[in-house]
Amino acid sequence: MAKVEGGRSEIEVLQEYAEGLFGIEKCDSLLILFFFDRSDRVDLKVHPRGDPRNPLVGVFASRSPNRPNHIGATVVRLVGVMNNILTVEGLDAWEGTPVLDIKPGIVGWNSAGPCHRLPDGKE
Repeated sequence: MAKVEGGRSEIEVLQEYAEGLFGIEKCDSLLILFFFDRSDRVDLKVHPRGDPRNPLVGVFASRSPNRPNHIGATVVRLVGVMNNILTVEGLDAWEGTPVLDIKPGIVGWNSAGPCHRLPDGKE
């Protein structure tokens, strides 16, 4: 569940999954997948940012919450970890939005992620 305040947000991980955060403090960024639980429709074409001055694009070429699967994704900067609470910057979600998954931020294809160094020092 996300709690949003200013530019920072807190993501509370259920206590039963808190052990899964082990080592996450080494990450600079995280990919947050969340559920657009307040979206009640599907639009296959949208004006980006809901602004009619922006040309229409397909929903898959936008960040609109009105999509067939209602799944959102944002890369955030990890600020801190305290028990089962992550403090992040850049979360593009409303307060109370259900978080579906948390993954290391994306560095490149075939990467172990920015917080997991392989024995040879490469990511």
